[in-house]
Amino acid sequence: MQDIPHVPVLYREVLEVFSDIKSGVVIDCTMGYGGHSSMILEANPNIKLIAIDQDQSAIDFSTARLEPYKERVSIKKGRFSSVIKDILKEYDIREIKGVLADIGVSSLQLDQKERGFSFSSDNLDMRMDKDAFLSAATVVNEYSLGEIEKILLEYGELRNYKKIASFIINNRPFFSAKELSEATKHLMPTGKKIHPATLLMQAIRIEVNNELGELESLLDTIEETGFENAKIAIISFHSLEDRIVKDRFNKWRENCICPQEAMRCTCTRDYSQGRVLTKKPITAQEDELKQNPRSRSAKMRVFETDSRE
Repeated sequence: MQDIPHVPVLYREVLEVFSDIKSGVVIDCTMGYGGHSSMILEANPNIKLIAIDQDQSAIDFSTARLEPYKERVSIKKGRFSSVIKDILKEYDIREIKGVLADIGVSSLQLDQKERGFSFSSDNLDMRMDKDAFLSAATVVNEYSLGEIEKILLEYGELRNYKKIASFIINNRPFFSAKELSEATKHLMPTGKKIHPATLLMQAIRIEVNNELGELESLLDTIEETGFENAKIAIISFHSLEDRIVKDRFNKWRENCICPQEAMRCTCTRDYSQGRVLTKKPITAQEDELKQNPRSRSAKMRVFETDSRE
């Protein structure tokens, strides 16, 4: 029997978003442990669900977990931006009524210390797809000073990024996440409730997995595909990710696409793809924050697309 982990972040809020979908297909772009997928299938007995993940460990675990719903679920390996082409060969685009993406590292990956995501890990890996070429060890031990400074500034938003990057260069090689996080602890921001090396490890992880690029690709794919009467729910854990989602949703709702400096509108004012359903991002409730610390930084934004008819 499987040891089922804790419930996924914003589980009640996710169920509420998709509660009015009575038929059709929902796509879970980031399946992980299958928590969101199983809850959506349980709460919506007449829908089908496509679950996607690039991590074979997640697929192996969730295939067993979702076995009770096997007649209504299809699991695919890969990244959403490429898998969507196969999905649209199987389903009419009008059947797809919901898209969910829980961006970032999954609980499954955090729980497996050998994957190198944990501060106490003896490895320095951080690959969401274990078959990928780039690892954290490559970033830390082979990137130039300028390259490390760039990711610490852009992805970690660390003020003393130059000092941290110089320390890494002068003290490498590092062979484990534990070694790296302990060695740099004295250079990290203090006074926060998170582990001192959180922003450093986060920056490296984002670089290894091209997380912001993947999010942009996901949103590009949704935009280009043009889902009709569908709800798009994106959960992010980083201010940069949330900003990308917010800006893209705002773009999708605009009727006019003329440049801001234009003296008058020259477009057809008919470019809106739908409406933003969340003026502010949805965050976890108090009881969830106590039960699941990971939920403290989770933010969900939701967009509903219009019919094109």
